[in-house]
Amino acid sequence: MLLMIDVTEQDFNAQVVEKSHEVPVVVDLWAPWCGPCKTLGPLLEKVIDDQDGKVVGVKIDVDANPAISEAFQVQSIPMVIAFKDGKPVDGFMGAQGEPTLRDFVAKLLPSEEETELESLVALGDEVSLRAALDIESDHEPAVTALAEILVNDGRAEEGLALLRKVPESAQTRRISALARTIESPVDADEVEIELADLLSKVKDDDDARQRFVDLLEVMGADDPRTPGWRKKLSMALF
Repeated sequence: MLLMIDVTEQDFNAQVVEKSHEVPVVVDLWAPWCGPCKTLGPLLEKVIDDQDGKVVGVKIDVDANPAISEAFQVQSIPMVIAFKDGKPVDGFMGAQGEPTLRDFVAKLLPSEEETELESLVALGDEVSLRAALDIESDHEPAVTALAEILVNDGRAEEGLALLRKVPESAQTRRISALARTIESPVDADEVEIELADLLSKVKDDDDARQRFVDLLEVMGADDPRTPGWRKKLSMALF
C-alpha cells in the first residue's frame, strides 16, 4: 500500500513541485482537530493507492506549516490541490465521497493519446517521432528529438524548420547551433583550441562571435568547461 506521506514547508518543493513533473501529486491540506479531514483522508488515500503509483498523495498539516497555508490562502479545510508539471491544476474544499474523489483523480491521469505520445517519443527513432507529430504537430519533446536526428543526418534545413514550431529553449538553441556547425565540426578534445583562437576575434568579427557561441551551445551547460569560456567571452566583449 502506498501511504500518503507527510510533507512540510522544508520539503514541499521537492516532494510536490518537482515530483509533479514526473507524476501528478495530490496535496491534502488538513489539521489534527479537523473532523471532516479525518473522513476525507482515508478515502483519498484509498483512491490514490488504487492508481498503482500513477498518482502520488501527500498530506500537509496547515497548523504546523503556516507558510503553505498562507500561500494557498486556505480558509477552510480539508482542502485538496492537485499538481502537474510543477503547478496546481485542480482542487476542491470539503469532504467528498469516493465517486467524486475517483473522478477527481482520474482527470489527472494521462489520456490514451498522451500515453501513446510518450511511448512514441520514448522509442526515439525517426518513424516513431513522425508518428508522434501526426498526433500533435507541436509536441515539443518529439519536435526537438526529430530535429536533432535530421540535423545529424545532414538534413539541417528540415530540422531547423521543424524547430520553428516550438518556443525557443536551451534545447532548441543547442540543436540550431549544431546545425550551423555540422559542416565544420570540432572534436571535443580540440574545441578549446578553437575557442582560444576565436576569443581574440569575437569583439570585431560577427562570424567569429557566432561560431564561438555555437560551440558553447554544442558543448552544453553540463560541460564543466562551458561556464569558464562564457565568462571569457563576456570579458572579451565588454
